[in-house]
Amino acid sequence: MSDQSPRRSRAGGRAARLALREAAPEDDRKAVWAGIEGGHYNPLSDRDLERIHDAALDILSDTGIGQATDEVIELATARGCRFTDTGRLLFPRALVEDLIAKAARSYTIFSRDPAHADIEVGGSRVHYATSGEAVSVLDYDSRSYRPSTLRDVYDTARVADALPNIHQYGQMVVPTEIEDLFEHDINVVYAVLSGTRKPVEHTFNTVKSIPAAMELYAMVAGSEAAFRDRPFVSFGGCPIVSPLRFAQENLDVLVATSRLGLVNDIAIAPQAGATAPSYLAGTLVQVTAEALACLAVVNMVNPGCPMSFAAWPFAVDLRSGAFAGGSAEVAVSMAAIAQIGRFYDVPTTVAASMSDAKMPDAQMGYEKGIASVVAGLAGANRVLESAGMMASLMGVSYEAMVIDNDMLGMAQRVVRGIEVTEETLSIDAIKAAVMGEGHYLGAADTLKSMETEYVYPAVADRSSVAVWGADGSTTMAERARERAGELLATHFPEALSPEIDRAIRDRFPIRLPISAMRPA
Repeated sequence: MSDQSPRRSRAGGRAARLALREAAPEDDRKAVWAGIEGGHYNPLSDRDLERIHDAALDILSDTGIGQATDEVIELATARGCRFTDTGRLLFPRALVEDLIAKAARSYTIFSRDPAHADIEVGGSRVHYATSGEAVSVLDYDSRSYRPSTLRDVYDTARVADALPNIHQYGQMVVPTEIEDLFEHDINVVYAVLSGTRKPVEHTFNTVKSIPAAMELYAMVAGSEAAFRDRPFVSFGGCPIVSPLRFAQENLDVLVATSRLGLVNDIAIAPQAGATAPSYLAGTLVQVTAEALACLAVVNMVNPGCPMSFAAWPFAVDLRSGAFAGGSAEVAVSMAAIAQIGRFYDVPTTVAASMSDAKMPDAQMGYEKGIASVVAGLAGANRVLESAGMMASLMGVSYEAMVIDNDMLGMAQRVVRGIEVTEETLSIDAIKAAVMGEGHYLGAADTLKSMETEYVYPAVADRSSVAVWGADGSTTMAERARERAGELLATHFPEALSPEIDRAIRDRFPIRLPISAMRPA
């Protein structure tokens, strides 16, 4: 074709598009948001749900849960449970169904900053959050992992604070250098709350840490009453050792937090083929029974106390026995748990978007991308492990956090779907373009929908080959490395006022140095 061939005019290329974007109206600029409605994908039929429910109740009434604490045995037997000669606590079907009816249908974890959304947990509202408690952190340059530290707890929190598609920061690593359980717990509380004003989540190693933590929360909120009125923390823990045994220390924590009316965000994590049946339906039966046992305990202690139905059915690679958190089996099982939670009409938490890969690579991309979309489409209320988790939950990558923020934006856009209205059908715009300029680049609808209909990645590359080459031919991982470095060097949110920070340091044995909490 000749260079003189007629061409339709365009509205200025990239510069014009950026100008349009900057000029977009301020009242509604987001294509995705915390709490988008999911629930469109259902891997189980209605009959499947009934059969899993019935089988789980059979397990609870006939096999029960082992290794209950004396406190829980006394509480449960007073309500009609039976403690057997073999040490099993049996839950009658009618009691479990009665306690499901008494369970909380929703709860809210509040932000401490109006710039961040509250997490309204329930229904089919979808939120993406970190968590994991890994013990190592990727050193990108050396391609090796080092032990995680208290500073990493703080650093992962402040990186998550800057990533808009992560709605809640859950504790991602443990401070491996702190051996004393109380000091470990109180320093995690401090580091998490210092790193972000988003809603947060963390765990306790010992029930003895809870009174001090409540004191610290009250200092941050202004009073214990203020914290209880607007709780900004949910509390993790693993009260079950699969198959079908209580973990006594974590069960003590569950009872204590329930007495206080705090948000119980437990994790029950059997592995199909190892600590749960190899058939996925069997794993769903077992983990549902285990989750219902915890829900029963919570609602015997304090009816209606907030709790997530947090069944996390993982899997192993049956060829080797290795953990397979990034597998398709885990992705579809977590979606099934979201559906089971909606069957019971209780809040759900699932674990999805972790990867078994050791570096930010193609394996990481497909494992995380598939799982995050599937969990959101299934309507999981809180999708934990959704950013930064690598190496089969043993490691965290700052680069992966940045990449996953892009990925989670896309996942939310898919979950949101397509709104069909008289306006969005665009009949008048189509007619005007055909009869006029022949394109839509300068159309009023293009301007109006630029930020409300489209998600724009922060580090993914959409440039031409020529531009990409001129800019250094960088990979996604290299760009994420640079962005993570920028955030670690510059993003230090003042999540606690200097006065509160000093008061906390005067009261508790805080090990995070102030010098680590400001730019070098």
